[in-house]
Amino acid sequence: MLPLTARPRAALLAVLLAAGAHALPAQAHEAGDVLFKVGATQVRPKSGNGSVLDGSVDVDVGNSVRPSFTLTYMATRHVGIELLGAWPFEHDIRGSGGLGKIGSTKQLPPTLSLQWHFLPDSTVQPYVGVGVNYTHFFDTKSEGAISGSDLELQDSWGVAAQLGVDVKLSERWFMTADLRYIDISSKVKLDGQRIGTAHIDPWVATVGVGYRF
Repeated sequence: MLPLTARPRAALLAVLLAAGAHALPAQAHEAGDVLFKVGATQVRPKSGNGSVLDGSVDVDVGNSVRPSFTLTYMATRHVGIELLGAWPFEHDIRGSGGLGKIGSTKQLPPTLSLQWHFLPDSTVQPYVGVGVNYTHFFDTKSEGAISGSDLELQDSWGVAAQLGVDVKLSERWFMTADLRYIDISSKVKLDGQRIGTAHIDPWVATVGVGYRF
């Protein structure tokens, strides 16, 4: 698993823009089109994910990379409605004070976004989006110092913001990359008792390929 820092994210978008400069002229996304994209997505939680047990233990949630897909319906040449899905992400959970790894969890983060596509006639088509995220946590396990206890992360609703670009390769095919910020905060329970909140709030970066139907 490779961390995707701000510099590599910027480099990734630059590579796609450069590729677009050499791509053949291609037909723009049009109203009624459906865009199907597949790729790889990294969920990278912010550093410092809150504390539990009255602030005595700081929580750190690890990164995860998984295959992902999106479906986008172009309501107009400028407006798209997109649904993000992925293979379940898995995150290690670590505690401060020498506790080390105290658990792991899996999550699915379906996100529905409304997008604005700035340059529908361009080979390089940037867009921004805003939407709502629902994160479902499951298969959460306790380990290490709390092994044997019932560790639970509750589901989360939050807002999501997105910046992306599609680079047309042909009439139907295109390369794609996007970066999202998602508000994810989960109430943490241990043996049924709430012990705090995990503020995950990840950057979510995706690179992939798409096809226009």
